[in-house]
Amino acid sequence: MKITWYGAASLLITSGEDSILIDPFLTLRGADNQSSLTSYIKEESILITHGHYDHLSSIPKIMSNSDATVYCSQTPARTLEKKGVDGDQIVLIRPGDHLSFGSIKVKVLRGKHSEFDRKLCRQTLLNPRIFRYFFNLLLLMWKHPQYREQQETLAYQIEAEGKVVLVLGSLNLDERTEYPKYVDMLVLPYQGSSNLITQTIAIIEEIEPRTILLDHYDDAFPPISTQVDTKPLKKFFNDWFPELPVVKPTAGKPVTLL
Repeated sequence: MKITWYGAASLLITSGEDSILIDPFLTLRGADNQSSLTSYIKEESILITHGHYDHLSSIPKIMSNSDATVYCSQTPARTLEKKGVDGDQIVLIRPGDHLSFGSIKVKVLRGKHSEFDRKLCRQTLLNPRIFRYFFNLLLLMWKHPQYREQQETLAYQIEAEGKVVLVLGSLNLDERTEYPKYVDMLVLPYQGSSNLITQTIAIIEEIEPRTILLDHYDDAFPPISTQVDTKPLKKFFNDWFPELPVVKPTAGKPVTLL
């Protein structure tokens, strides 16, 4: 079982000849990892965690170049149809659903989006990068209202080869949902808060994973995103949870789950 991260929250999970693609996103000008359409159009099954711009906006372009099927909740499904995606290529899913992609089994769970606190907003808006990536900013200001989340963030419990991977759509957990414990790998979106370590600890205490794989920590859509310094998190875990590996993947390089 392999997990390949392409930047932002884009993940490819493969098991033998079977694969699923999660939240593919073509990064903006100036991004740390410039993703390519060719990385995505060969995949047949695409899962979306929620409807925000950086999780959904590339889907119409990907779908126009492939015969893929996209699985998502109601709000992103409506957004995609407004953007011209054929409804026959969209499968509506909801928490509690079970999906099968060959040897890969997926349980759909209710997730929860992290809250953008005031400190983070101030840091973002008062950063000089606003001027450097001004055209990106205009694009994001125009597009953001078109891509709503509507409290529909999902998480995916993925099983293959006797291993369990939990992919979160954002750095938060839904209080009403019972998540699987002791998963072999927890995929953790490490961005979207000024209290990243505190929020991470709360999630770790709930899930108690055997391994953590970070994603979404990169600067994928400047100037709103940023390259998150992961060293404080790794130091914290080295000091307090030395038995818990934290994997910071390289874009495009598969991580094998043994």
